[in-house]
Parts: sequence; structure tokens; C-alpha cells
Amino acid sequence: MDGYVIGPARRIVTEVAVGVKRGSDELLSGSVLSSPNSNMSSMVVTANGNDSKKFKGEDKMDGAPSRVLHIRKLPGEVTETEVIALGLPFGKVTNILMLKGKNQAFLELATEEAAITMVNYYSAVTPHLRNQPIYIQYSNHKELKTDNTLNQRAQAVLQAVTAVQTANTPLSGTTVSESAVTPAQSPVLRIIIDNMYYPVTLDVLHQIFSKFGAVLKIITFTKNNQFQALLQYGDPVNAQQAKLALDGQNIYNACCTLRIDFSKLVNLNVKYNNDKSRDYTRPDLPSGDGQPALDPAIAAAFAKETSLLAVPGALSPLAIPNAAAAAAAAAAGRVGMPGVSAGGNTVLLVSNLNEEMVTPQSLFTLFGVYGDVQRVKILYNKKDSALIQMADGNQSQLAMNHLNGQKMYGKIIRVTLSKHQTVQLPREGLDDQGLTKDFGNSPLHRFKKPGSKNFQNIFPPSATLHLSNIPPSVAEEDLRTLFANTGGTVKAFKFFQRDHKMALLQMATVEEAIQALIDLHNYNLGENHHLRVSFSKSTI
Repeated sequence: MDGYVIGPARRIVTEVAVGVKRGSDELLSGSVLSSPNSNMSSMVVTANGNDSKKFKGEDKMDGAPSRVLHIRKLPGEVTETEVIALGLPFGKVTNILMLKGKNQAFLELATEEAAITMVNYYSAVTPHLRNQPIYIQYSNHKELKTDNTLNQRAQAVLQAVTAVQTANTPLSGTTVSESAVTPAQSPVLRIIIDNMYYPVTLDVLHQIFSKFGAVLKIITFTKNNQFQALLQYGDPVNAQQAKLALDGQNIYNACCTLRIDFSKLVNLNVKYNNDKSRDYTRPDLPSGDGQPALDPAIAAAFAKETSLLAVPGALSPLAIPNAAAAAAAAAAGRVGMPGVSAGGNTVLLVSNLNEEMVTPQSLFTLFGVYGDVQRVKILYNKKDSALIQMADGNQSQLAMNHLNGQKMYGKIIRVTLSKHQTVQLPREGLDDQGLTKDFGNSPLHRFKKPGSKNFQNIFPPSATLHLSNIPPSVAEEDLRTLFANTGGTVKAFKFFQRDHKMALLQMATVEEAIQALIDLHNYNLGENHHLRVSFSKSTI
């Protein structure tokens, strides 16, 4: 069995003969850890960690920062790649030492700053590998030295990751196991989203996949009722590492699972830069009629949140730490939501309502933009407040983050999570003056169908509205007049050139657009066409 030596003064790697049959989890390296705090000249530790008493409780989360991190409670079958992936979002990973017999590992980052960022991040969000929580803390060791000849598997994986990080070509002559990186045929990945219950857009994919190298082009489309994408890297190694680290990951809690294969294509031909396709090497491309390009203001608004995307490990959500900010960003199709599972608090308390104007129906219509409203109850003794029950916790988070602070009927409303778990219907025979309404079976729910395009079109309230389901007989002037009658001013209008069933209409203010959406969503335009109204992230 191989062994490694700990000690600051010596770089000795020694073969230690012990009477234990070599098992698959013992085929690890001989390594040397150097620590300025250690007064031991050397200490031999067997590769499976049975004698590594030195490591027991040696690191503390509140210890002095170090670019070497001590990771504990690893699942038995975890691979080097999965451990390395923990550190990738925070900076370059420069070394790794696996102690599989003790379910531990040491991970070295290029800088102390990167390690501090990683520890701070994972103190707020518990990291998981293979659905098992793990623990990350600073090591007493300031540097991790390994002997490549005795640590071949881990080093090969690390070298492949380094090649990705520095955009080098694939390493030649390196023999590694099936979990490590082998040369890929194509720099293009084919991505399928399984169980797509929440929005996954081109920008979500770009944020996640750009952690593994420069993403050049993305094309998204729906095929066989499944949301799919083709994504092209500049180097096949980048595609390789992304597939290795992300295949099988969930973007959101318990849903939106990434299924990744290599495409037969080696180059993507992108004609338009918009929400469905993007060529990052050619910002001059047109947006294409009827498909507005990304609004830079919205992109900038969420830049802070998206910079924190992390890759915690197999089958755990790709997450950022602030659940509220995450929910808001997710609505604009940017990032995943940690800790806000479908079982979260579903009931919202809405206050400072205009009690002369508000109705359960108006609240159902407005909050229905962000989720399927189940029940609405305007409080009998406090009619400027209401309880709204959404279908799940993610939807209540989205609605809260987008509607808190918006103006409805001239008053700035406040939206918070309620302590109530459900909205009670009035007892049978009791007249509550129509203040409570059950919308559980409403045909107007936007998100009943998993994978619906509505999931990809959730945006913050804006002055520009997206209109759809417009019959051929309805002209621009008809729609301008209709929306002006809601009490606002129509500033601009534009039919989609290729599809006159859809249009963009801009009101003078966000408040006017909110009012128009409440009044006119599901408005009967004749010919069995009911108008669909939602907020747009575009401007005309």
C-alpha cells in the first residue's frame, strides 16, 4: 500500500508495507502536506487513512484562513472530479488529496482569497455531494504537495480540469479511469432538461456552463415537448469537463435535471442574438423579428446574483446563497433557487391595498403572473390586507420578490410570507361578502402544464406588456384604444412581424401596465379569442 508523509521540513514519500489487501478505495497516492505550524519532522500515514490520527478534528472552521481546505463526511463512492467541482466556481484548483478510507479530502486553491470566498459561501449554503451534506473548513496546512507518480488518478483529473481552466488542449499520454476526462469528439454539447417545472432559459445555461470555459454559442429549442439546447465551447476539453461535472445535476430543487451528451455537430450556425439563440462572438447579429434581444438593464440588474452560481455536486441544486434574490433572479430566467423547495411557505400576506378597489379577482390576476393562485382572502376586519395562497413555495417567493413595493390602484403594496400554512375558506352557509375566493380549479392558471413556455416568460413588472392570442380581425388601433381605456397612456405598439397573434404594447408607467394587465388579461376579443397579457423584458 502507498503511504504519504506529513511534515514541513521534509518532502519524503515512502512505500509502507502493511498486511492489508489493496482495495479499490486504497489505490491512492503518496503525498506530502507541509504545515508551518507542525513541529513533526515526519509522520507516515497509510493511503486508506487508517492510521491518520493526525487528521482527526485537526481543522476548525474558525481557524486561520488557508488556501488548503479540509473536506469531511464525503460519501464513500465520491470521485475526485466531484470534489474538484466544489472549488471550480471560486477559482483555480491547484491540488487535491483524497483520503477515501476516512471519507475526507484536502483541496488546494490557487489563492487564499478564493478559499475564503469558498468557505464563506458554504457556511451559508450547506454543500452536498450525492445528496449527502459535507463539511468544509480551513486546513492547518498552508500548502498541499503530492507526488504525481503515486497520485496518478487524482492528478490526471486535476490536470484535465487545469486544461479547461487555462483553455489548453487535451493532455496527451495520460491514462486515467472512466471518471476522468478523455478526449471529446466535439466542442458542442446537446442538453436536455428533464422534469422542467421551473424556467430554464438560454441565460441560465450560459451562467452554469461558462464556469467550465468560454461559451461561444447557444441555441435553445423545444423538441418532442422537451426543452433542449445546443451549446458550443471554444475547446472540446471544456465541453468534456462540463459534461463530467454537470450531467445529472438539478438546476432547481428536485427538478430541471440536466441530461448532457456530445453533439455530432462541431459548429453551430447562429442567425439571431435573442432569447432563443446567441452567438457571443458576434454581438452585431440582429435580434430577429418578433424575438426581442435581451434587455441590458435587466441583465445588469441580476449580474450580482448570477456571479455566485456554484456547482455543489451530483444531484443537488445548482445554487446561490440568497434565496430571496435567487427567486427574483430566477423569474428573469437567470439562476436556480436554493432552499426554496416546492414544500416551502405557500401563503403570502399582502398589505397596504386600496380597500376601495381591490377584489379577490384582481389579486388573482396580478399574482397569477408568477404562479398558480389557489385561494385569496381579503381580511374582514382589515380590508387593506389579504392572504394569497400559491401552488408552491417557489411561486410564493417569485410573487413576493416581484410584487413587493409595486403600485396597485395607486398604493404601494407590501408582500411578505405569512405564518399561515393555508387560506381557510368560510364555513358553509356563512356569507363573507365575497372576500374569500377559491381559484383552485381556475382555467386561467398559467403554470399547470410542466414545461410550458410560460415558465420561460416570467419577468418583473414593466411598462411594456406582451400580448398574445390576438385574432386577425383586431387592428393596432383597436388595441391602443382598449388599453387607453384602462386609464393609462399607450406610448408605443408593435405587432410581431411574423406572427400577428402577438404584440408588444408600452404604457407610460409600470403602474399603468399593472392596471392594464389586471383589467385586460383574459379579455374577450371575439372569435373565441381571449387576450393573454404578461410583462415583457423588452422595450419598443
